[in-house]
Amino acid sequence: MNVTLSAESLAPFRRVTLYNSPFAAHDRGCAVDLYPGDADGDTLRPNPEDGPAVDAPSPVAGEVVETRTVRAPSQPYAAEEDHLILVDTGECVARLLHVEPAVGPGDRVAVGDSLGRLVRAGFFAPWVANHLHLGFREYGADYHRAAGSLPLAVDPDLAVTALDWDGTGRVVAAGDTYAVLDTPTHPAPGERFAGLAATDAAGDQIGVLDGGLPHYDGGGLLTTDAPADDGRDVYLLGERVGRADGRTVDWTDPTVLANGDPVTGIALALGRDGAGVKLVGESIDLPVGTEVAVSVR
Repeated sequence: MNVTLSAESLAPFRRVTLYNSPFAAHDRGCAVDLYPGDADGDTLRPNPEDGPAVDAPSPVAGEVVETRTVRAPSQPYAAEEDHLILVDTGECVARLLHVEPAVGPGDRVAVGDSLGRLVRAGFFAPWVANHLHLGFREYGADYHRAAGSLPLAVDPDLAVTALDWDGTGRVVAAGDTYAVLDTPTHPAPGERFAGLAATDAAGDQIGVLDGGLPHYDGGGLLTTDAPADDGRDVYLLGERVGRADGRTVDWTDPTVLANGDPVTGIALALGRDGAGVKLVGESIDLPVGTEVAVSVR
């Protein structure tokens, strides 16, 4: 059984990624992280007193069957607890994380209804903004273990644009652990999703890159056509960065450099309002306004 992420379910969100996570729940794109706020950093806060709470719109419709509070890894930038919300969609059970629930068992929700407020959990790397995690389980499965969600597909009618990029840009948002560039430029903000194009050895586009390059074990190659199953090399900025098996990419351990200095990597995702590259690391010294040239080796 596969579950398709429809255009309706993704409508409340500005940024979407199936692969940009180190956790087994995301293996082979079996879960999706959904960013409803400004994913460039204004949700990098653990507590409501640090700023206005960010609402968590539901990506699914159905009946809430359970909520559960769990301990999260201890991090100085994160809350001590995380939460799980289970929703019966009528076809399977949706599993949502990183939301302090304002709903309970027996409540019915529609797509876009508030589930509660986003929680900045200790499961996040320091550069990761607040978001919802969504996966689906068949009836009778273990709803609580981290791995085991059903494969996800993106609705083929969902317009996704692959964007060429020359590796240059200017920093428009920054923090201690990230810097967001103003390139590539989104062709139609608010109308459709766009992401950084992957190419083949000849420089021809073969899809959109997804995932943490190269700081997580692998990434994704999202295409409008059925992905090739026999493997293909994946290039970025003229350098080979991985090999795809279907839509899953194993990175070849490249190094990403910004103005000649290594950074941890690039956080790749689909953006609805913007498509600027997000550079991440434990310490990023790229203030707003800095002109940056990114390369891969």
